[in-house]
Amino acid sequence: MGQSQITIHNKAFRPYLSVAQLDEAVTGLAARISADYAGREPLFVVVLTGAFMFASDLLKRVTGPCEIVFIRVASYEGTDSSGVVQEIMGLREEVHGRHLIIVEDIVDTGTTMHHLVPKLQANGPASVEIATLFFKPESLRHEINLRYVALEIPNDFVVGYGLDYDGLGRNLPDVYVAV
Repeated sequence: MGQSQITIHNKAFRPYLSVAQLDEAVTGLAARISADYAGREPLFVVVLTGAFMFASDLLKRVTGPCEIVFIRVASYEGTDSSGVVQEIMGLREEVHGRHLIIVEDIVDTGTTMHHLVPKLQANGPASVEIATLFFKPESLRHEINLRYVALEIPNDFVVGYGLDYDGLGRNLPDVYVAV
């Protein structure tokens, strides 16, 4: 990791996960997805903005044909989940009969997935699964089936590798945790 402690806005963060640790977790997850979807053409539904780095690295490692689309939702205000999902940019692709894999940066309360999964299922896909970089089991408020989890982490606030604190920190290649 390049730096020690950093400050974003008014909050201090210390190094938490290196590029190498993230790469190992993402590579392992891509291998599982590739094996499970061999012979099929899944549609990866990437949740922007936080999942863009994870999705890029994951999909470079997934073997076999697939498609990628992007949606954008928001349920965060600062460091706390607002509990309300606001859909900003919706899915326009035909999903009926398709195998969907939602790609999310972090599942903590589960509010976003609780909103998205039934909405997608209503359009008749063959299947809907979730692939998340991080899962915070201690924060979960909704029952959700998480088939693909790269890393479980404690209920700490993290930034970097696509995750932000009020818009800043997404560009950090490593992940930092609030101190």
